[in-house]
Amino acid sequence: MLRIHFTGDDLARTALADEPDAMWEVSISLHRLQRRDTGVVFGPWRAQALPRIPPSLRLLSSLAPAKGYCPDFLTPARGASRAAQIEAFRSTGRETIRADLGEFRRQNPHLRLPSWCARLADGDSETLGRLAHAADTYFDACLNPYWERIRTQVHRDRARRTAVLADGGWEALFRTLHPSARWSHPVLELDYPVDQEMHLHGRGLVLQPSFFCRYNVTSLLDPRLQPVLVHPIDHDPDWALPAPPGAETKALTVLLGATRAQLLDATANGAATTRQLARSAHTTPPNASRHLTALREAALVRSDRHRNTVLHTITPLGIALLNGQQPALPA
Repeated sequence: MLRIHFTGDDLARTALADEPDAMWEVSISLHRLQRRDTGVVFGPWRAQALPRIPPSLRLLSSLAPAKGYCPDFLTPARGASRAAQIEAFRSTGRETIRADLGEFRRQNPHLRLPSWCARLADGDSETLGRLAHAADTYFDACLNPYWERIRTQVHRDRARRTAVLADGGWEALFRTLHPSARWSHPVLELDYPVDQEMHLHGRGLVLQPSFFCRYNVTSLLDPRLQPVLVHPIDHDPDWALPAPPGAETKALTVLLGATRAQLLDATANGAATTRQLARSAHTTPPNASRHLTALREAALVRSDRHRNTVLHTITPLGIALLNGQQPALPA
């Protein structure tokens, strides 16, 4: 059981991460590669990824078994760019590594650490650099080709949860994180492989959606680190299948322009903020706002304010246009 203890300030400082975290996806996707229960959602990706696995991955997989604890230092600098995360990985202090490896041995007594872990625990920078390079190389080979689709799925899931938060508050949102989630103020309880108490002490909680997280939530063990709860998202089963743009998409781009067509397509994934839509369309929030205003004036999208957030959704007219249908003119 995982018990997360909130203070009076923590709910105000709790936030939904708006991007997938590269290092969490590296760590958790390694579980998926080593397990045979990938099923419909991850089966196609696993089949495509296995031939691409770089030889250096054997280093990383030694510390990321199919089940159980992974050292906290494998998932550094949450919210930073991948380059910054890899640099933070390379800069992990010796005492942190020793503590994490000790915890790894305690929680995975059936696993035998390879001999190079002794050098890692002694602060050997070359060994640590090889491990960081293995993570970076694996991301490039097995995750980067799918990263935009992963981001789209995470953005869609976040938009749904943002709408739940706006309508029902934190208690309603917490219930969406996992079937086992139970909120009894001021404690959130979730099923967990081990008993763990997480005291937020006014730091708030980052709710980090993870694409490859499938069955259970996960978190960091070190109480000194920024509190984070990594949770599964809902997936489209065919996410890994190729989806080339059709004739309707090309025609829509000619009609609206590339940015507006991308924004309209993104709103079809569910309610989303201007910032989220801007990322989907690879533009800036001010530019996205200007184009969304034009789409709203054309009755293709609608914008609704929920507390301090404006959510944009597609209208029936916009759906008809995306589907290449002949829509009736709006009244």
